[in-house]
Amino acid sequence: METSMSVEEVVNQISKLIQQQDGLPRKKQIKKSNPELMKNALFYFPSWETAVEQSKSS
Repeated sequence: METSMSVEEVVNQISKLIQQQDGLPRKKQIKKSNPELMKNALFYFPSWETAVEQSKSS
């Protein structure tokens, strides 16, 4: 599988979503609104929740 984003880009985009939404972005919502981000996040991390946790700590 090819990725269109680096792991840093994925983390940065999720961090922005957390700030914009003032909370955790929901997996179902992201799947609809930004499937590319979801695909890349799941390439680099074992789950969406792990990707969000990594983004919060960065």
